Amino acid sequence: MPVNLSAPNPQDLHPVAGVEIGIAMAGVRKANRRDLTVFRLAEGSSVAGVFTLNRFCAAPVQLCRERLAGGQPVRAMLINTGNANAGTGEDGLARARSTCEALARQLGVAPEQVLPFSTGVIMEPLPAERIEAGLPAAIADLREDNWALAAEAIMTTDTLPKAASRQVQIGGRTVTVTGISKGAGMIRPNMATMLGFVATDAAIAPQLLQELVREAADRSFNRITIDGDTSTNDSFVLVATHQAGNPRIEQLESPEGALLRDAVIAVSQQLAQAIVRDGEGATKFITVRVDGGRTKDECRRVAYAIAHSPLVKTAFFASDPNLGRILAAVGYAGIEDLDQTRIDLYLDEVHVARNGGRHPDYQEADGQRVMKQSEITVRVELGRASGNDGAHATVWTCDLSHDYVSINADYRS
Repeated sequence: MPVNLSAPNPQDLHPVAGVEIGIAMAGVRKANRRDLTVFRLAEGSSVAGVFTLNRFCAAPVQLCRERLAGGQPVRAMLINTGNANAGTGEDGLARARSTCEALARQLGVAPEQVLPFSTGVIMEPLPAERIEAGLPAAIADLREDNWALAAEAIMTTDTLPKAASRQVQIGGRTVTVTGISKGAGMIRPNMATMLGFVATDAAIAPQLLQELVREAADRSFNRITIDGDTSTNDSFVLVATHQAGNPRIEQLESPEGALLRDAVIAVSQQLAQAIVRDGEGATKFITVRVDGGRTKDECRRVAYAIAHSPLVKTAFFASDPNLGRILAAVGYAGIEDLDQTRIDLYLDEVHVARNGGRHPDYQEADGQRVMKQSEITVRVELGRASGNDGAHATVWTCDLSHDYVSINADYRS
């Protein structure tokens, strides 16, 4: 069961002017399920994205990178679930191009203006003919208020759809930011299998979009892990349609730019955290915060060492306060000059370790009480900076349960 997560209310998802979404059942892998999604973007829209750092990246990732670098304005996005089109070589690229060409013909745009995205089983041929046969139904379904169904249509092992929406006032106009994501396993985005799509109608200088999507990814999808595996298909895309009527944002550091940036990051973080809450077999949502480092990078390394550790994650599943496992993870995170006598460890408000050793007031019953909760914060103070001048980093993760093994053992069956 997801950890304190419910399906989005469609009424809470604000349409984004200039974005239409259509969904169809194409039978990509299973019959009678929504598995094909088309985004049609208004002329003049801008698109930026970040993608997996896995060198064995999927065919759609390769095409997206190529087409975004080519500079043609993006007019459509095509998403299928059930098949990742990864590990498919030249044939996979040809099939991805074929589906884009089919959609381009029906929408009256150039094939290079279509971005493809796939998620699902790796090393199986993409059933391009089924996708192409499903396009007319998806196109007939195009409308602005289809975000909730789109969130459902991009799911794989997710148990719930994931969507979020915000509205802010910029220059006297209402600006909307709405997004969807999917992912539950093979999650450690390194830019999770993860897809994320966020759109805004804000008028913003197009050259700012790549900076904004990178920052949003770094503060959301690049701060989550379920199992430490970086997928072949991770993609996070930000669309701006420029239709809100606000004075065009020329700098993200301006007051107006900050409002938009905060809204995009808030939506992205909600989507990223929903992935962790719906992690395969997850029973607990865990925030790992590391303070007092000399750099953000070393804080991130320590946070991920904790969040990736199978021993730490299984202890959380069992509500077992075997907290030496956390200290061990801190120690092997790769900080060569780490002084263990300056490290403090907290579980929520419980002070577990002080100056590298067990706190004299710590009682195991207090640790167990916290670990039985469905939401837990682990905080590590590295003591490598004076006062409040140190760097910090936060990562969100979940526990590792018996069900995670069962889900992944049965994934292809």
